Amino acid sequence: MANYSIFALGRNALQRHRHWPRVWRSPKPRPSYDAIIVGGGGHGLATAYYLAKQHGMDNIAVLEKGWIGGGNTGRNTTIVRSNYLNPESAAIYDHALNLWQGLSQELNFNVMFSPRGVINLAHDHHEARELRRRIYANQLAGVDAEWVTPTQLRALCPILNLDPGMRYPILGGTLQRRGGVARHDAVAWGYARAADRLGVDIIQNCEVTGMTINDGRVEGVQTSQGEILAPRVGVVAAGHSSVLAAMAGLRLPLESHPLQALVSEPVKPIMPTVVMSNKVHAYMSQSDKGELVIGAGIDGYNSYAQRGSLPVIEETIRAIVELFPITSRLKMMRQWAGIVDVCPDASPIISATPVEGLFFNCGWGTGGFKATPGSGHLFAHTLAKGEAHPINAPFALERFYSGALVAEHGAAAVAH
Repeated sequence: MANYSIFALGRNALQRHRHWPRVWRSPKPRPSYDAIIVGGGGHGLATAYYLAKQHGMDNIAVLEKGWIGGGNTGRNTTIVRSNYLNPESAAIYDHALNLWQGLSQELNFNVMFSPRGVINLAHDHHEARELRRRIYANQLAGVDAEWVTPTQLRALCPILNLDPGMRYPILGGTLQRRGGVARHDAVAWGYARAADRLGVDIIQNCEVTGMTINDGRVEGVQTSQGEILAPRVGVVAAGHSSVLAAMAGLRLPLESHPLQALVSEPVKPIMPTVVMSNKVHAYMSQSDKGELVIGAGIDGYNSYAQRGSLPVIEETIRAIVELFPITSRLKMMRQWAGIVDVCPDASPIISATPVEGLFFNCGWGTGGFKATPGSGHLFAHTLAKGEAHPINAPFALERFYSGALVAEHGAAAVAH
């Protein structure tokens, strides 16, 4: 078997992949489905997978305006954690983290989940108190979290600058040992293949251009490939949720912003964990290829452009070099931005809408990737049952009328 695999790889390399089988089908859309998922990112593909596997719905279409993994799924920094402040947030992100731990086995596809730990730094006494408060809240909610001192930080991340004379000296931080990173592309590919094998139609280059709504009920969508009918439509379109909501006559409480990131040239392993700093708006981890993956905060202006402003990058690099002086001579290889939907309370929306049969999963802000399996699992339940799962019930649209907001600005941190 080993020799066969080696020869197969060699043959495919010489053929330049021309005869490799497709990982999932590329069907033409049918006239109608039992459910349509708008958005072929991680959340949308996960929703379709769990609808098919756990709720027995095999007549499903996922509509993606571009290609699978070409949107925000491929434009993030892959951090996974669940140490949020409010019990509602801790529950939904920890539900996702529990699914992450067995996701490669579930999908029979290596999503490269690496629980290497996530550290949030404290740079002043107020921030230290707030982070300790989050630790206690996490522990009460059953989420692992602990305080680490500067001495412990030196052991966890030897390249971290702990000089007390630096611009923002480090007083300690929080550590979630179960947190870490995963491979964003692999997550999309794994869910796509698994959903396809359960009969889900994944239709790429199929942009939704309108909604078909009669008597307050959704009946389908208009697309660049024609009208497609369905009694249930779930929209999971990340940065463009507001645009799709407007097609249904809805105005959601969202703002869309660019969120920037960049990677360095590859180096030998020097970064054994993930380090985040809200105070200086920067965070960093190391990919399996050796690149240092660096993230920033959102650009302050509203935009649908997949790029950001230079001042944000400049300030982020300034902070990274101070936190990790060893990086000062590294070359940056590429930069990009995703588009994030941000709610007023920095928490997501997973909800039915006033239009019967139309559901939205959006507003994840800067923390969407980490929620991928949990978001899909819960949204599938909401679509199939027509009502929220207890875990995502607090994240319904009604909270913006009732005032029961789930404020997570602090625990959402700089970007993840």
